[in-house]
Amino acid sequence: MNVVTLTGRLVKDPEVRYTNGGMSVAKFKIAVDRDFKKEGGQAADFPSVVAFGKTAEFIEKYFSKGKRIEIVGRLQTGSYEKDDGTKVYTTDVLAERVGFGESKSAGGSQEPKSKPVGNDFVNVPDNLEGELPFLP
Repeated sequence: MNVVTLTGRLVKDPEVRYTNGGMSVAKFKIAVDRDFKKEGGQAADFPSVVAFGKTAEFIEKYFSKGKRIEIVGRLQTGSYEKDDGTKVYTTDVLAERVGFGESKSAGGSQEPKSKPVGNDFVNVPDNLEGELPFLP
């Protein structure tokens, strides 16, 4: 079974591009801490992550450099040939589900970079004490 679960911080802002068909593609690296450190060794790994469609748009909207992210996806390997004929092998995590890796109070605001236009959502206060508001 090919399942990868990672929690880490974005090394830099995600790079989002669009295919000719209009599908969004987000590419980014995250720093994932290791459970143990070898003396003089690296304390983190830096896997490359790729997300498509709505997942890519969610990442572009809510995540930036330094933000903690949780990713569930799969590992994919591939290769391509450079102009000089050198073969390059790649390994990426294809993100299928992502989530916030820290609470709003711990990691700062999780407000979108830009406000959505024309939605029908209502802000619900945090202090409802188990009751949900109902609108007419």
